[in-house]
Amino acid sequence: MNQKPSSLFIRKNIMALAVVAVSSPAFAAEDSGKSLILEEIVVTAQRREASNQDVAVAVTAVNEQELELTRVDSAVSLQALSPSISYTQSNSVANTANIVIRGIGTVGNSRSFEGAVGVFIDGVYRTRAGQAVTNWLDIGSVQILRGPQGTLFGKNTSAGALLITSVAPDISESGGSVQVTMGDYDKTLVKARYNQVLSDSSALRVAGLWGEEDGFISDPNGGTYNDSAPRALKAQYLFEPSDTFSLHVIADWTEQKDVNCCYGQVDDEQGPSTAIVDAFTLAQGKKTPSNDFEDYEAVLSNKTDQDITDQGVSMHIKWGMEGGMELNSITAYRDWSSSQIGMDADFGAANILTINETFDTKVFSQEFTLSGEFEEGFGPIKRADYIVGAYFADEDIDATHQLLWGNQAQAFWDIVGAGFSLPPGTIHAAEGLWADHLLPADSRTTALFTHWNLDLTDDFSVGAGLRYSKDKKSGALQRVYFSPDPFEAFRLLGIQPAPTYDETFDDSAVTGSLAVQYHFADNVMGYLSYSRGYKSGGINFDNTAAGTVNDNPNEPTCGITTPVKPAGDCTPNDPSYESETINGYEMGLKSELWGGRARVNVTTFYNEIKNLQIATFDGLQFLILNGPLGESYGAELETLFNLNSVFTMNFDATWLGKYRYDESDDPALADYSDEDFARAAEWNANFGLTAHKDLGSSWSLVGKFSTQYLGEIITSPGTTKTREDLTLYNLNVGFQSAEYGLDVMLWCQNCSDERYYDQFFKAPLRGDSTKGYVGAPRMYGLTVSKQF
Repeated sequence: MNQKPSSLFIRKNIMALAVVAVSSPAFAAEDSGKSLILEEIVVTAQRREASNQDVAVAVTAVNEQELELTRVDSAVSLQALSPSISYTQSNSVANTANIVIRGIGTVGNSRSFEGAVGVFIDGVYRTRAGQAVTNWLDIGSVQILRGPQGTLFGKNTSAGALLITSVAPDISESGGSVQVTMGDYDKTLVKARYNQVLSDSSALRVAGLWGEEDGFISDPNGGTYNDSAPRALKAQYLFEPSDTFSLHVIADWTEQKDVNCCYGQVDDEQGPSTAIVDAFTLAQGKKTPSNDFEDYEAVLSNKTDQDITDQGVSMHIKWGMEGGMELNSITAYRDWSSSQIGMDADFGAANILTINETFDTKVFSQEFTLSGEFEEGFGPIKRADYIVGAYFADEDIDATHQLLWGNQAQAFWDIVGAGFSLPPGTIHAAEGLWADHLLPADSRTTALFTHWNLDLTDDFSVGAGLRYSKDKKSGALQRVYFSPDPFEAFRLLGIQPAPTYDETFDDSAVTGSLAVQYHFADNVMGYLSYSRGYKSGGINFDNTAAGTVNDNPNEPTCGITTPVKPAGDCTPNDPSYESETINGYEMGLKSELWGGRARVNVTTFYNEIKNLQIATFDGLQFLILNGPLGESYGAELETLFNLNSVFTMNFDATWLGKYRYDESDDPALADYSDEDFARAAEWNANFGLTAHKDLGSSWSLVGKFSTQYLGEIITSPGTTKTREDLTLYNLNVGFQSAEYGLDVMLWCQNCSDERYYDQFFKAPLRGDSTKGYVGAPRMYGLTVSKQF
């Protein structure tokens, strides 16, 4: 693996670069022909439009142009926008996709719960982080709200919120664009969109996406793993007959068909069982993968097909009323599904265990908000604005889970049985289906909320919010089939068949926020805030959520000790898990300096965390635990400088001083007691230098060079295995012509070809070996866009 410089060395050099850039006489040169005052950033962090510099919330907001320059087109690359946020996913978009903000997030492998970071696309809450992973189509802005958002946004926003907004139809002008991207790994991505004015009060906007790309994990026997093929369509209709009424309908469909997907990973630590797997690989006439990490090679026994479909429709109504009030309604229906057929569950070339799995969620949601303001104020209040609202969501989930033995499973279990002094053939693993389960679930959420901004003076304001949420969930395990063989491998080992169950979960919470802010000057604002975040508990709908064979009263061996398992109590476990809550305290300073050419925002925060939900695999079961009490604190810096008429620089950094669980006497939490949070780094930082130089003859040179410093992290909950710190370099540079409506951009990501592990895990059925999902290597290509 490449030698990495120390984090202190990297931080010193990034800071030095920032200082040199600001102080350089060349950068200080003025250009009277162009205003160097930074553009105002408008956000909706409090559900109404306001300048980012005037809201008492830590929020990062970027527009469509910045998304293009930074090459952020899905949740996967969110950390390029802010060092405080990260996205991770391993083998399953339904089970393992997680977003983390300030080191806090719902991490691990589980299909059961929503993320701690709420995802809202066009104002509609998405119940799984994986619903933000497919290529974004016709997106106009992204806002990252950091810290608990327990008042205004949907549900389950205990760590933050991600707001993604489409480009709305334009009733003033028709036109469109086509964009083609070609790159290595046979990457092809085509995007097109068109806006048609229908009348002086209506417009239709359509957009489409088509792409293909090979994966970057190679099979020495030929081919690659983790190939992707996204497809997407979006249609929007806007009707604005007056200044006081608008109707906006959005319908979208996304499908991603991935071939040979999602189980390509690289060996990290090889145990004694590796020799067995290699022998099984050679017995199939296949080559074994390279032992050189840099080669990014793997060999699997199965070809896994993954199909992700996301579709839905939403209707947004705005109605201006007397007295300046505005009534908003968002009605939405979403249908998101994923399937993986032929999952190589042993993650190796030995043909041992296969899983077929599907997941489908259908959600209806309705939200009403009423907003207004008191321009003349009342009592001691000089001015006030408010929002009150109600939210309802009903989700139905259908999941299936099948387990099959491969044609080398019996030979594998014969070897395992020898370790227990069992004769070959004692443990049975006949090729074919041996377990089939249905996992139905549903969730219903209702909420009432309000938020007020109260101006006590021209400079001093108070913001207060309150929300009542009620959640009711259910989850069940229904067994369609389990092998009746008394010597079936998982039965004999005491793992399955586990108890079936049909359970419900109810909870409610009162959350809210309180903030005070003071404008020390026209361009300097400071604030103190408190916010309580809440994330509902629920039912762990997994085939071992209620325990193992030892907990199944319908299994004759549940209370019997065998050579390969101890006796159990024959009593099913509780498959539910508790709600998590976070008390977040924040102090921030937002300022504009250098005559409006510089923006510097600093935030410090402290979080008290109770019952943080953790998904983990203990070698036998996929469990959801509620972690010990925990706390985290840290600071964030966001800066933006217009250095001159050509260059703009940003430097952002996040420091976590503590991100740790408290000590716990609970044996089940031994792996978490007094341990750091997974996916949390002490330091993360981003640096970017953006250029725009007019060349004359209607052409401009544009580009962005950026670096990302990613600090050392524990990659998975319940382990101490760490990913080292690293630095990634990205470049996007080319030419633009407003006259010809043409952009030509050359780009590379991870330009130095850093090779690194992103997430470690114990190989299933082979606990003596560790495998790892790896980060993307260097990628480069050409993007051409034509406006018309």
